[in-house]
Amino acid sequence: MNMNANALASSQTATKPVILTGDRPTGSLHIGHFVGSLRNRVSLQDSHQQFILLADLQALTDNMADPDKVTSNVTEVALDYLAVGIDPGKTRICLQSQLPALSEMAMLYLNLVTVARLERNPTIKEEIRARGFERDIPAGFLCYPVSQAADITGFRATVVPVGEDQLPMIEQTNEIVRRINRQTGRDVLPETTALLSKTGRLPGIDGKAKMSKSLGNAISLSASPDEIDKAVQQMYTDAGHLRVSDPGKVEGNVVFTYLDAFDPEVDEVATLKDHYRRGGLGDSMLKQRLSSILNEIIGPIRERRYELARDLGMVRDIVRDGTQSAQELTQATLDDIKCAFGLFRL
Repeated sequence: MNMNANALASSQTATKPVILTGDRPTGSLHIGHFVGSLRNRVSLQDSHQQFILLADLQALTDNMADPDKVTSNVTEVALDYLAVGIDPGKTRICLQSQLPALSEMAMLYLNLVTVARLERNPTIKEEIRARGFERDIPAGFLCYPVSQAADITGFRATVVPVGEDQLPMIEQTNEIVRRINRQTGRDVLPETTALLSKTGRLPGIDGKAKMSKSLGNAISLSASPDEIDKAVQQMYTDAGHLRVSDPGKVEGNVVFTYLDAFDPEVDEVATLKDHYRRGGLGDSMLKQRLSSILNEIIGPIRERRYELARDLGMVRDIVRDGTQSAQELTQATLDDIKCAFGLFRL
């Protein structure tokens, strides 16, 4: 390990817990990302040494036929990060494909994991089913958990914010860490802990489990007031709530799901739920309330994003600087792993 990298690693691990998070840059981010991870990242950047990874290589595991979709969205996602309040002075934004140490780590880790173990990973099994791969699984996609383990361990992250569906990824990462430490007889890498979001995955405005820009059921962080209002008006509520006087169902009602996620007046939302269940509360009033709340949240983000987009060179410089810092840290980690395994050096 060189002196600069050693100093960098020591300063980060000695002062604040290291947190790694990130996104696949396959499209601009939406309010599902905001409530699920982005606002949490903003709050964590003061108490943690935080790295956000633009996982462009992982995005290629199922987008290799259209790599432009990935590369063109790197800057778009970085813009979203900055617009919601990610401070590059506190949080390093870095590009996965420019961190070669992570790829080398993943190659080493592949020798510690069986194909059978990868196929048993519940998250991968579900994603394979959802994409209809059957046995035509891209090898890179099947090995996604190993790549993610390299990302986490490369930064020596001890905290990783995830949704509940990603817990198997954290478990597999820690399995690899334990095997490395046991086999080398050294505590080379730390285990990591999952930090679960307080808000579950937000459904699309059509009530479907997955929110996606490509499915047309998401609200972008750059949405205009008219776009927000239109999206809220399209939201699924309760098909049996035909008249204002009719009792309505709260469970599965997308408007209430969004109010739970975004409305700061928790007690008022609880009162509205009781009223809706009894009858006498119309969908239009609820949608007006939600639309107003979303406009208050998205409006400032949209304006900041617009200003930042006027200087894309500055945005790229932020990613470049963050990536350079990450290069030193991840290379230092790789050097430690190689040394522990006694790999031959010229």
